[in-house]
Amino acid sequence: MPTGTVRRGLYAIVDVDALARHDRPVLPFAEHILAAGPIAAMQLRAKSLGARAMLDLAHALARLCERADVPFFVNDRPDVAALAGAFGVHVGTGDLPVTEVRRFAPGLAVGTSTHTDEDVSHALASEADYVAFGPVFATGSKPDHAPVTGLEALRTTAARCARAGRPVVAIGGISLARAVQVREAGATAGAMISGLLVDEGRVTDNARALHVALGGA
Repeated sequence: MPTGTVRRGLYAIVDVDALARHDRPVLPFAEHILAAGPIAAMQLRAKSLGARAMLDLAHALARLCERADVPFFVNDRPDVAALAGAFGVHVGTGDLPVTEVRRFAPGLAVGTSTHTDEDVSHALASEADYVAFGPVFATGSKPDHAPVTGLEALRTTAARCARAGRPVVAIGGISLARAVQVREAGATAGAMISGLLVDEGRVTDNARALHVALGGA
């Protein structure tokens, strides 16, 4: 099992719906990303899948990530994360509170989304293992995303999280060109969906470049 919760570098979100729109199979795509080396983390986001299909996919990804020494998270579903043997679960502001997730599945690491100072305060008080903050830039991956926070708000959040000993994961509109700005603002990692969807033959090299630009080894 990987040590730590979220390390420095690329937090890759494998979004089933985004991959389907590009006619890309999930597991080979994930394997190409994991071939870039031990990235910060990988998350399965599967909004449209039923429970059985999501569990099967999560189980397969958990095994791939375990072999690659990468923490694997499931979005929204602590039940699926626990059954699949995932490292952790990521919950949004409208999902189960972190404290409830801990009661349900005490063995899971828990990350949570935040968009405002108030959200960050709640996340730190709940003792979430990491705090995701954004969208830092406008993003097409979530058309109904919260208002853009910007780099200065990320810098403030990263400083607060550092004082609390919690990693902060920047999310929203991050690209290779913006990755250094995100790192310099103090983010531990940068989470990405669309920025990973390059030509199939470039997925590994692109993931590696993003990981390094975001501060990964």
